[in-house]
Amino acid sequence: MPSFPTDGPPLVTDERLPVLPLRDVVVFPYVVMPLLVGRTASLAAIEAANEEDRLVLLVAQRDAETQEPAAADLYRVGVVARVRQLSRLGQGTVRVLVEGIARARVTRYVPGTDCLRAIVEPLPAPVLSDEDEVLLRRTLSLFEEYVSLHRRLPTELVTIIQSADSPARQAFGIAAHLGTRLDRRQGLLAVDELPALLSALGDVLSSEIDLLKLERKIDDDVRGSLFQNQREFYLQEQLKAIHRELGGEDGDDGDELTAQIEAKGLPEPILVRTRRELRRLRKLAAISPEAGVVRTYLDWIVALPWKERTDDVLDVAHARRVLDEDHYGLDDVKDRVLDYIGVLSLVERLDGPILCLVGPPGVGKTSLGRSIARAMGRKFVRMSLGGVRDEAEIRGHRRTYIGAMPGRVIQAMRRAEVVNPVILLDEIDKLGSDYRGDPSAALLEVLDPEQNKAFNDHYLEVDYDLSQVLFITTANSLGEIPAPLRDRMEIIRLAGYLDQEKFAIARQFLLPRQLARHGIAPSTVTLASDVIPAMVHSYTREAGVRELERRIARLARKLARARAERRAAYAAGPESDAHDHVQVDQLKAILGVPPYDPTMNTLEDKVGVATGLAYTSTGGDVLEIEVSVVPGRGKLQLTGTLGDVMKESASAALSYARARAGALGLEREFLRSRDLHVHIPDGATPKDGPSAGIAIACAIVSALSGIPLRGDVAMTGEITLRGRVLAIGGLKEKAVAALRNRIVHVIVPSENARELDELPAEVKEGLQFHPVRTMDDVLAIALARTVDVRAAEGTPSLVPH
Repeated sequence: MPSFPTDGPPLVTDERLPVLPLRDVVVFPYVVMPLLVGRTASLAAIEAANEEDRLVLLVAQRDAETQEPAAADLYRVGVVARVRQLSRLGQGTVRVLVEGIARARVTRYVPGTDCLRAIVEPLPAPVLSDEDEVLLRRTLSLFEEYVSLHRRLPTELVTIIQSADSPARQAFGIAAHLGTRLDRRQGLLAVDELPALLSALGDVLSSEIDLLKLERKIDDDVRGSLFQNQREFYLQEQLKAIHRELGGEDGDDGDELTAQIEAKGLPEPILVRTRRELRRLRKLAAISPEAGVVRTYLDWIVALPWKERTDDVLDVAHARRVLDEDHYGLDDVKDRVLDYIGVLSLVERLDGPILCLVGPPGVGKTSLGRSIARAMGRKFVRMSLGGVRDEAEIRGHRRTYIGAMPGRVIQAMRRAEVVNPVILLDEIDKLGSDYRGDPSAALLEVLDPEQNKAFNDHYLEVDYDLSQVLFITTANSLGEIPAPLRDRMEIIRLAGYLDQEKFAIARQFLLPRQLARHGIAPSTVTLASDVIPAMVHSYTREAGVRELERRIARLARKLARARAERRAAYAAGPESDAHDHVQVDQLKAILGVPPYDPTMNTLEDKVGVATGLAYTSTGGDVLEIEVSVVPGRGKLQLTGTLGDVMKESASAALSYARARAGALGLEREFLRSRDLHVHIPDGATPKDGPSAGIAIACAIVSALSGIPLRGDVAMTGEITLRGRVLAIGGLKEKAVAALRNRIVHVIVPSENARELDELPAEVKEGLQFHPVRTMDDVLAIALARTVDVRAAEGTPSLVPH
């Protein structure tokens, strides 16, 4: 039986000791240590030792992850220990207090019936000679310094170690309290000679002391910049200090971002600014809020296009073909785009124009922008401005604000991914303004070809070139666009569609598209020639074709439903989908009762009723102006939700009638005993503008004189107190509305006569225009019987018309 040397009598034990494998722990002789035992084999070893002589062999595992270690997984040098105390904690776990007695070398591991056992041989007890006393003193001195630098070791430990009664106890006590790696501790346990052990301990202590001093230095450097209770921030500062001591770079993910920035090909000023922000990011902690702001900024810089562009398709014939495929008519816009493409084919670079498409809803302004992009081979981005009230929506937020981001223009460029897209600014006339600023003022720089080469977003704070972008804006009315912004755009008016244009659009575009969307082959549906005209006249009243498309969609739904019912009834295949023929008399059953009656718009001559022409955000329109003369005291009453400008026009018309009463055959003091009531029907709709002046004057003269106004005559023009007729706007839209309502004669100011050549040929053929300079010219045309005004004081004579 082996005998182990101790400070007292030699320990004699059984030659086959139970083995307790240890994970990440090395127990030294003369050291008392608690252990938690939970593995089945380990519990069996403890039970075997407890039943025999309470001795067990403690051996460290080579790999702590091994759950059932075999002989090859264990070191060959261990410690014979005595089980001092055993406590069962429940759930199969035992707390064991062991005391190391002596070192032992395993000659062979033997599998036992209950646990792994080992045949061991004792190792000699270390002995220190007088010559090696210096090594012990040096080791004790280094350990004292080690404990003073270590945060988790009490200072009393030095006294306990120094008071040990033998050098071996002192050496093993020091080794047991070193926080070094497992293999180094195992190496210390395997040293046979005490001088060698003390020398090894001195080397380990010197190394650990240097690391503790460096840690203390790092700790002192970092503490000055710590915020209270920010543990993660403290760890990051420690990591940076460690990298500085090693002479390396900060351990962040900036290398990938740096590579992206260098490969982006940024302009030199932008590159300098970006590199400065990148250096700043490297100095910030990853969890710092400022680091997130800087990283987001750099991500935006990298994501924006700076040199990337699409190659323009400079084939004018191809562009015309694409535009004609997508839209019917709209020749003015198409010609302007084709002009731009033609010039671009002759020069290397041309700053994009700023086009403003003005017209009523449903005429194809928005879809035209997408068609222009397709014709030029460019990317298309739509940006809706309706309801935007904050200037920062255009120019971005400054980075001092939480959640700051670039404005919509820069966001649109990021989505486009090229520097030459087509950007559609939709509904520019719907911009608002409040205490947060005026977005229309911010657009002045964006839509100015001389300034947008260096557009400065508040978030980016660097100049960005927008000069290669083709900006297209849309609006329903120019009146809502500020004059400085309107001056920067090239205005192209889109009047409402004529009836013939609506018929063509419905047949060529709307009907095939809606039938295909509803699962019906367009070739299987035939509409009678009068179906589309009936839908246009009886079911829509608009300048565009949006409502017409909705009506056609309803027609397609009814046809699809009828086909589905036929299939269900006859359980047939495709043969049940016979060719559908739609007649005009079926529209009422399919679309319901017509909301409009074209025959209601009579062209009868009426007393006191004039036909005026108005321009609205939905296009041109025809309105009747009614005047009634009643007994009274000269009061003028205006009804019909009229604006201030229209009220002033009515007052001017009345003053003209009073001033010209004698020449017009009226009583000079007709207001002394009469009241005038001017009413414009559709009272719920607000109305304003000066262009109804001559119509109000004609209605007043007709009501006072009893001479009817011609029902086939419509008029537009502003009136002065002297009876002059001034120019108006929206002539094209008004003329289209007159033709739509079967008007024959249109009275326009002579200053607008130059615009008549620009009207569509169908309008010029269907209407007879009468340019006028004064109200005398107007009355000569509008009254069913003309008034011959020979002189201001002469006697008027009524001549049959």
